[in-house]
Amino acid sequence: MARNRELDVQSEHADHGTSYGRVKREGVDTTHGAILYLEDITVSFDGFKAINKLNLDISVGELRCIIGPNGAGKTTMMDVITGKTRPASGTAYFGQTMDLTRMTEFEIAHAGIGRKFQRPTVFEQHTVFENLELAMKMDKRVKPTLFFRLTSEQKGKIEEILKLIRLNGQEQRPAGLLSHGQKQWLEIGMLLMQEPQLLLLDEPVAGMSDAETARTAELLNELRGKHSIMVVEHDMAFVNEIARDGKVTVLHEGSVLAEGTMQQVQSDERVIEVYLGR
Repeated sequence: MARNRELDVQSEHADHGTSYGRVKREGVDTTHGAILYLEDITVSFDGFKAINKLNLDISVGELRCIIGPNGAGKTTMMDVITGKTRPASGTAYFGQTMDLTRMTEFEIAHAGIGRKFQRPTVFEQHTVFENLELAMKMDKRVKPTLFFRLTSEQKGKIEEILKLIRLNGQEQRPAGLLSHGQKQWLEIGMLLMQEPQLLLLDEPVAGMSDAETARTAELLNELRGKHSIMVVEHDMAFVNEIARDGKVTVLHEGSVLAEGTMQQVQSDERVIEVYLGR
């Protein structure tokens, strides 16, 4: 069974002796309206400040686009949110109760933050269906896995995700045979199987055809409101498609340079000078 073959990959941190059991998704308090907020976050590498007193907040159900030149601190910011990098100072909260700076990467993922990197990482030797099955949120210990059988509800969840990511009818196809865009959609589907509250997407349309980019915009617009989403992207046409009247944040030298609607940031002289050009 595919799940057994990839058990070691999927359950790398699923040792029930760890502290992750104390991190409960239902404990995320979002009554104040923000699901994520960063305050005075600073990250230094050998004296260089990759992030410099960064302040940022994302509302529940919001789709926020993050743009900026290379080296602006976008990837480092996501590294802080997901626990990959520890800030030298500042606070990072998920909801009102979870201090991300004190949690491990696995605890953060278990709490409801999913991240997709620029390059798709799917199990190419397995089918599309198996990839989604492997990503399903469940007990990954050996004994429960050995006797695992999909319930009708779980099968329905996979079918729902297949339709959402435009891969229904492709479920028995090996993931390695998918196009680049389809692999990107599959990985987004794998994240959705984990039922995240916050999705972090790093350049999701890089390398896609125009048609695939348009369909990805449709997908993210469908997810808007159901999940909080942060999209880091350089494709301004794509950002225009998904930003709508929402906020776009421009990072520069590790701090927020400008923030507002796409129209507002595109007309900001500072943004034009350091990023968009004339």
